[in-house]
Amino acid sequence: MEIGKLPSDLLDRLLAGAPIHDERVLIGPAVGEDAAVIKMDGDRVLVVKTDPITFATDDIGWYSVHVNANDIAATGAVPRWFLATLLVPESMEQADVEEIFNQIGSACRSLDIALIGGHTEITYDLDRPLIVGAMLGEARRDEITPTSGARVGDRIILTKGIAIEGTAVLAREASVALEARGMSRESLRRARDYLYDPGISVLDEAFRARACAKVHSMHDPTEGGLITGLQEIGRAAGVGMRVDLEQIPVLPETREICECLGLDPLGLLASGSLVLTLSPTQAPDVLDALKESGIAAHDIGEIRPSEDGLVVVSRAGEEEMPTFSRDELARYFATSKAKN
Repeated sequence: MEIGKLPSDLLDRLLAGAPIHDERVLIGPAVGEDAAVIKMDGDRVLVVKTDPITFATDDIGWYSVHVNANDIAATGAVPRWFLATLLVPESMEQADVEEIFNQIGSACRSLDIALIGGHTEITYDLDRPLIVGAMLGEARRDEITPTSGARVGDRIILTKGIAIEGTAVLAREASVALEARGMSRESLRRARDYLYDPGISVLDEAFRARACAKVHSMHDPTEGGLITGLQEIGRAAGVGMRVDLEQIPVLPETREICECLGLDPLGLLASGSLVLTLSPTQAPDVLDALKESGIAAHDIGEIRPSEDGLVVVSRAGEEEMPTFSRDELARYFATSKAKN
């Protein structure tokens, strides 16, 4: 199989073989859902997520906290507790392990999250460190915003720009190839800093949007890019959508990197953007609130009935939404490895 997520159809079949008989599980495993939701006492729910960091090596501890926290926030909860399983190669120095722990600690402190456990191991046949993070959060049941909550007629709002994480990873992991193709060191520096500015965390926009409107669904598009994230919304909610490609923001360094490497930003690792759907009467309130707080946000389309399908429009006309069988980042790394 190709590097990247398991194909959605295969994952559906695998999950169908593991039914849940616990009525306290309000949201279980499903393609497109960002986290599981478990009923606790009263109206409180526990929201749980696990996600690995496999593409990046620089700042891997910092990544792991923020990527997992994003999925908790996108489900409508506040991230509270973090566990990390850290696997490191035999060749790694003790100082490097200490740096990863420092990154995890710094990220947890910045989000008021407690590191409560995990596992560490020096593992054979690894060429880089790997982290599998698990984040737990809490919310009231009526605060949950599942991917499946999108409703026909909703406007689709996208924050910041697309492929923020993919841009930062490529600037850090493929800098030699990018310089060889003419990208300046200053542009590479700005692209590497996308990790922090505009940043891959979506907690601020998630909390601000929910504070001023009844958000029906939120989704944190990651592997497979924005397009895969939109398709996951359609699949989870059983809806169609019409998306205006001209309204999707591509930041300058993202565009330059993708042009240098022959990648499509629509299918590139997309942490840092948040997709929200909500009533067209409330969408302007969210756009204004985010703008006032310095967070770029764009109305990129509309949720339609399922029979309308998933379509994109541009100056060239209307067509079926493209599909990325794997993330453009994974495709680039696989191609580069094959050439070497």
